[in-house]
Amino acid sequence: MYSPAAKAVAEKLGLKMGRANLEEFADTLLTLAKADRNILAVTSDSRGSGKLGPFGQALPKQIVEVGIAEQNLVGIAAGLGSCGKNVFAVSPACFLTARSLEQVKNDICYSDHPVTIVGISAGVSYGALGTTHHSLHDFAVLRAINNLTIVVPADNFETREAVKAAAAHDQPVYLRFGKAAIYTLPAADTAPFAFGQARVLRQGNDVAFIGTGETVIHCLLAAAHLETTAGLHCRVISLPTLKPLDVSAVLAAARECRAVVTAEEHMINGGLGEAVAGVIAQAGIGKRFKIAGIADEYTATGSQADIFRHYGLTMEGLSAAAAGLLQRS
Repeated sequence: MYSPAAKAVAEKLGLKMGRANLEEFADTLLTLAKADRNILAVTSDSRGSGKLGPFGQALPKQIVEVGIAEQNLVGIAAGLGSCGKNVFAVSPACFLTARSLEQVKNDICYSDHPVTIVGISAGVSYGALGTTHHSLHDFAVLRAINNLTIVVPADNFETREAVKAAAAHDQPVYLRFGKAAIYTLPAADTAPFAFGQARVLRQGNDVAFIGTGETVIHCLLAAAHLETTAGLHCRVISLPTLKPLDVSAVLAAARECRAVVTAEEHMINGGLGEAVAGVIAQAGIGKRFKIAGIADEYTATGSQADIFRHYGLTMEGLSAAAAGLLQRS
């Protein structure tokens, strides 16, 4: 996922490689479920890919396997939620948010059941399996559904705290996780993790990088790279909650920085970039702006790292995008 130059910047920043957010999710959920028998995991032939093997072995009465039937998965999760259970419905994001979208909308959100929908292997995690297995639509479709909190953790800390927050939340939540090991981000200078709260990882007033999920680390590396190579001081904001959006953090960045770059492992249509642009435009703020994401096309074939490089979601690509905005007349 990282070029030699990016790895060198990460080392200079003192960043340590963590594990996959999905693994952090599974271990955190197991710990919570051991203390609360009402916490259940429901999967659609995803026990292995969701890292829930240890959960099933330790708590066999708290896991339900429905087979490859995502619509049934969501319906069953909603039913269990209506009976007072705290349900985590786990399935590949590409199928969970497309094949069972109607059930998410009606059975969970409209009915207001305490179900956490967990989209695993999200974004382009499936790499060369291609467009059919990429979830590049989920932000767009789920943002349009009322009564759903959308959370995309950027590292193991955000993952751990997001799972705890989801378990304590009494309304629907969508959690999105990738498969790759990821760097642990530096501590933020904001309040403790909470839904709807941005995390400011680096201060600066030249360019604001606003990212969510696994693109945030690339934003941080780009900011550090630009400081060294161009003398630019860039703000880096992690938005683990895509909905509700931290409007105050977005507006502060737009007002205080010369340009804004958003980064997401999602199609450029309907995701983080358009959400941020909408906030800025409605506030009447005119700033140079770039959405970095997957282009409106069938995705280039390759590994997750190949796809990130192709679409500019790397330290090098984001640095070039930011520098290009500042060079405009």
